[in-house]
Amino acid sequence: MQHRREVLRFECTGCGACCRGEEGYVFLTADDVARMSARLGISAGWFRRRYTDRLADGVRVLRSAPGGACVFLSDAGRCRVYRARPLQCRTYPFWPEVVASRASWRAEARRCEGIGRGAPVPIRRVERALAALRAAGLSPTTTTD
Repeated sequence: MQHRREVLRFECTGCGACCRGEEGYVFLTADDVARMSARLGISAGWFRRRYTDRLADGVRVLRSAPGGACVFLSDAGRCRVYRARPLQCRTYPFWPEVVASRASWRAEARRCEGIGRGAPVPIRRVERALAALRAAGLSPTTTTD
């Protein structure tokens, strides 16, 4: 991680920009599916059928609503499953490809108004996010179901 000696600042503003419009997938772990289905009071099987797609390689991803927004983003711009949201969402913006360099952090700041705001983020928080993504098999190129 390039930022080890730098101060990273991030404070989520709740704008929802990370939940809409951007191309890409929200990769899901089995724990994500279990947590989100429990939050919604439905079976994991029903959750998978209703809210997810399976990519050609078998990886499970969250389905998008028409227009590209997250299927759980409310009209008010809030997450309907916030307390049970996927690991990928929980760890944003502390993804390996975002914290890899100053340039990648600055590039992400153009998409996320919370980057550069708030108190300095303890390096341990960033390291925990990266470790959680690795442990779950989530990285820029690999995922688990």
